[in-house]
Amino acid sequence: MPRWLSRWIPFFGRATCPLGQQGEDLAVRWLRGAGYTILGRNVHIGRYEVDIIARDGDTTVFVEVKTRRSDALASPEQNVGPIKQRKLIAAARRYAARENNPGMYYRFDIVSVIVPEQGRARITLFKDAFQAH
Repeated sequence: MPRWLSRWIPFFGRATCPLGQQGEDLAVRWLRGAGYTILGRNVHIGRYEVDIIARDGDTTVFVEVKTRRSDALASPEQNVGPIKQRKLIAAARRYAARENNPGMYYRFDIVSVIVPEQGRARITLFKDAFQAH
């Protein structure tokens, strides 16, 4: 979505979607606890945006965070379809070129965050959720 349009339509963009922001905050805290080093959040790479870029050992990890109140209709990770996957793959390749490291090893993780109205959040990591072909 163009930035100018996000000003007119609420709940798009990092600062205006409280549930999405809360999910990303929880995901970052969880990933740090799991030993990841966070390199950046909401990183813009050309026309692409990656929710979280992190390091897990020697691997650069591109993380897509999906947050929902409930998984009754569909689990959050099911919303990372082929189009979003292609965008993340393109972002990763561009990031590797920008870092002048074309042989960089990277993977794609999805963090599913369920934040119910009542109770504790439920966080699930899908490590190596899809492959770059």
